[in-house]
Formats: sequence, structure tokens, C-alpha cells
Amino acid sequence: MKFVVSSTELLKHLNAISKVISNKNTLPILDNFLFHISENKITITASDLETTLISSVVPERVEGEGYIAIPSKILTDTLKEFAEQPLTFQVDLEKCGIEILSETGKFSIVGQDGQDYPELPKLQESQLSIQVGHDVLLHGIEKTIYATADDELRPVMNGVFVEFSQNNVNFVATDAHKLVRYQRKDLTCDFDASFVLPKKPASLLKGILPKEEFDVTMKFDDYNAVFEMSDYYMVCRLVEGKYPPYNSVIPKNNPNLVTVDRLDFYNTLKRVSVFANQASNLVKLDIRKNEMIISAQDVDYAISGVERVACNNEGAEIEIGFKSTFLLEILNNLDASEIRLELCDPSRAGLILPSEDEFDHENILTLLMPMMVGV
Repeated sequence: MKFVVSSTELLKHLNAISKVISNKNTLPILDNFLFHISENKITITASDLETTLISSVVPERVEGEGYIAIPSKILTDTLKEFAEQPLTFQVDLEKCGIEILSETGKFSIVGQDGQDYPELPKLQESQLSIQVGHDVLLHGIEKTIYATADDELRPVMNGVFVEFSQNNVNFVATDAHKLVRYQRKDLTCDFDASFVLPKKPASLLKGILPKEEFDVTMKFDDYNAVFEMSDYYMVCRLVEGKYPPYNSVIPKNNPNLVTVDRLDFYNTLKRVSVFANQASNLVKLDIRKNEMIISAQDVDYAISGVERVACNNEGAEIEIGFKSTFLLEILNNLDASEIRLELCDPSRAGLILPSEDEFDHENILTLLMPMMVGV
């Protein structure tokens, strides 16, 4: 079996799918790319059993067809060193030997029998399907993935919760300290359903979707989800378990509405947080009528910082503490020029959201749990 393919085109697709491959694979064959060579297409698969990503390349020439597993690291490391040129792959399917012929040299690799590569999981007949704009899916992941947890005891928190209804679609993530809900009202469907997308496939989609130009077909059942894109096909195992009732923790009718310039708030917070205790990262917000006094101190090192930033407070004066790293993360992931803090009292969660939604069809809400402010 023999095929000729562009070195840079092949490397581009291998780089995109190689992020699936784990450093701790339970099956040695998963350290390989699976190549399926057919008459007019090379289909390449990478998997860690939980997530499988497939791409395809159009070769310049093909002789024969079959399956071969090629070691991923040595193949990608080799291709990185080539300038753009056609490469000829000669494959001995019986001995699993691969020879790569360039304009000036020959390189030999030993692969494995492609028939030993794990099969793709199949969706149940009860699967659901929906067409989603690539930008909707991308923004939903981008706006929420940073708030996912790394909790072995509660794996359901380690992914993005995707919730479909007849009115909208919600993307939600929380680590029990912060929560983000990104809502799109321009995407509806005729059924109510939800699933938890693990962090790894969500990160893979975040890298692939910016190159996509067409809608993504999503299919899912109780155990797996499939994402069909123009150049890529991904199958991933979903996180099993019931997602916490996130709506019940979002406080309503908060009396303190504080409007502040996001960049001013963010930059001030970055400077002041340098002086926070490294263990707690506590910063205090002393919110008055027309200004917010941001302060932090580390008693152990006798250092402190305080700075004022202009704001508009439609409520009583309030002093509340937050973990600076979480607050900075939230502010960095909001796009609005002005944000609104909705606060009730120093012991209850605060809401941080754009002062005005940029588009009528989307809405983003973030919640952050406070920290106790010492007397």
C-alpha cells in the first residue's frame, strides 16, 4: 500500500487531533494514529478511549487500501522538520512497516496492525440530534470552560453543562466557588434535554471551532455525544450523573446595584491583589455611593495595598470580600466595557454581569461566593 500526501497538510491535521492522545494510555496502540487509506481519502483517528477525534486528508495519489497504526510522536516530530513537499508513504501491512520517502531521504517506522485499534462507540437508537451554529457552540464553551472544577469526588462538576429547551440553550459551569451561565435565545429546539460535556473534549472543540464555517451537527444519548464538523468528527463519553440545580443558587432581587468600568476595576484589582495573603488571596471591596475602595493586606509580611475606583452604587454602602484570583478570572472573561455587581449582603453570593447585554439573543451571568472579611 502506498500514498502520497502534502507534508504541511498532513501535519496540520495531525496537530489538531494529537491533543486527544493521553500520556498515560492503558492500551499501547492508543499512542498511535490510526490511518485508514481508501481510494480517495486518508482518514486519521486519535483516541484515549474516552474521546475520539477523526480528521481526513485528500492525498495526491493512492495505491491500495487498508488500516495501519503509526506512532504519533515520531510521526509528528518528523513532519515538523520538513518544508512543504510531497511525502510518499510505503506501508507493508503484513509486517506493519512504514517507509516515508522525501525528496532527499528515507525514514523507517514500525507501526501496529490497524485492526487492533478500538472501535468507535455507537449511539443508542434513542439519540437526539440538533444543528448548532459553530459560533454558538464556540462562545458557549469559551465563556464557561474556565469555571469548571477539578473534583474527583464530584465528576459532574468537571465539565460544561449543556441544557436545551424550547426557549433557549444554556451553557453552565461551576466549581462551587464561581458559576457561569451563558444563554443563547436564538437557538431553540422542540425537546428538553441536557448533558455534561467533559473538559477535555470541550477544550478540543475550543481549538477546532474557530476554523469551522458551517453549522455543527450534535447527536447525543445518555452516554456519548457526537460532533460532526466539516473537517472533523468527534465522539466523546459524557459525564454521568445529575448536574446540581444551579438556578436555585442564583440570588434574586439584590438591593445593591454597582456599575463600574470593567478595565478600571480589573487593572486596579490586579495591582492591589499583589499585596493579598498568598494563601487566601482575599481582597476587600468597600463600596460607597460613588467610589469603590479596593484593599488587600498580608499581616505576616506587613504589606498592604489600597486603591480607589469610580463606581455608581444604587443601594446602601457595603463591604464584601472575594478571592482575587476568581474575581480577576471572571472579569477577564467578560467582554463588556461596563459591568454590574448585584450584591445583597457580605455573606451571600454576588452576581457579576455586563451592565447591558451586547446582543438581544445572548445573556451571560456569573456568580462568585464571598469570603469572610476579618474585623
